[in-house]
Amino acid sequence: MRWSFVRFPAARVGVVGVRTVQIRAAANLAIGLAILSLPAFAQNPQYANKLAPYVASPVHVVDRMLEMANIRPGETLYDLGSGDGRILIAAVQKYKVKAVGVEISPKLVARAETSIAKAGLEGQARVIQGDLLNVDFTGADVVTIYLATPLNEQLRPRLEKYLKPGARVVSHDYAIPGWKPSKVDKTEGSRSHLIYLYEMPPLKN
Repeated sequence: MRWSFVRFPAARVGVVGVRTVQIRAAANLAIGLAILSLPAFAQNPQYANKLAPYVASPVHVVDRMLEMANIRPGETLYDLGSGDGRILIAAVQKYKVKAVGVEISPKLVARAETSIAKAGLEGQARVIQGDLLNVDFTGADVVTIYLATPLNEQLRPRLEKYLKPGARVVSHDYAIPGWKPSKVDKTEGSRSHLIYLYEMPPLKN
């Protein structure tokens, strides 16, 4: 990471000028500290504009997403942007499926792998560290996502390319532009959530 230093003009009026320089210096320091506080992968230009901020889906939303997907034992689920692995674990434990997560953050991958191991599910669930826009998910019966709309739009051609007829895509809160959902559900609670279900091949807008 490169630091950029700002040269300020010499103060023209004693105390006021000094205070101005101090305020600007403090602002620059705050910006620098904010950048340093970002995870390493967020600072890496290789991943620029490809990431959605990590926000875990609440447990009741995870449960409803899996219900809407109508998952059957033996099917394969891919969770794109799998975070701490909670969807993978829930899918294996409740529906007896094979679960694969794709996650770009090494720290989240490690956290998910630890949780999977503690649950004794190493043979049924795994996590791939990488960019979800570069992963081949041929063979997936269900894909779950919690990504921002622009990233959903980038992902759409890959879903159309790799998913077979009858596969389902379940999206938390954000629709997939260009597709018509076969079902939309709204959860109850202090904060409501939208869940979109799409079936392949999807209806187009």
